Amino acid sequence: MPQILTATQTAALRALIDAAEWTDGTVTSGTQARMVKNNLQLPEDSEAAKTGGQMVMAALQANPLFISAALPHRLYPPMFNSYAGGQAFGNHVDNALRVRAGTDWRVRADLSMTIFLEDPDAYDGGELVIETDFGPQQVKLPAGHGVLYPSSSLHRVEPVTRGRRVASFFWIQSMVRDATVRTNLFRMDQAIQSLASQNGIDDPAIVALTGVYHNLLRHNADA
Repeated sequence: MPQILTATQTAALRALIDAAEWTDGTVTSGTQARMVKNNLQLPEDSEAAKTGGQMVMAALQANPLFISAALPHRLYPPMFNSYAGGQAFGNHVDNALRVRAGTDWRVRADLSMTIFLEDPDAYDGGELVIETDFGPQQVKLPAGHGVLYPSSSLHRVEPVTRGRRVASFFWIQSMVRDATVRTNLFRMDQAIQSLASQNGIDDPAIVALTGVYHNLLRHNADA
């Protein structure tokens, strides 16, 4: 997803989190992930993480592509990690449920998201590798751009051998649990938007298709 954060927003976010104190990233991992994880994170309860997370959330709420693709019901507050000096995160699958420490507040992790906060020419390595039915997909995007992928995917972060990789990451509970239904709703919405840009939003066929989309969403969504 291109330009979730503008260059100005990214710079402001980096100034905030770069000035904060980072800690060992394994504190938020499950047992399996902890064995293959080597990075730094901002503590979830730090002021920098809270403020930075609010900045990311505001950008996501204003992003139609994210809303269409994720159909978000609940988001785990965005977190921040850093890799440098050979640090990496080996193959793992994200926990199905993410629970905020000390509370009963939880999110079912249907989708995972990474928003890159460092331009790719500033560091070597650090690719997010997602295993799919079509083979491994390597993702390394410009600062402010992000990738949304199933939390059930096996994925890893390759070692960073030069520079520093900084990113925001979090999990989304979608209103539509079924991934196939969610994908088809996304494709329908994108097709409707494309047709509307060509024929006008008041075209009777587009109005009818929009009604079908919302009826399908109404039938499948938990909100």
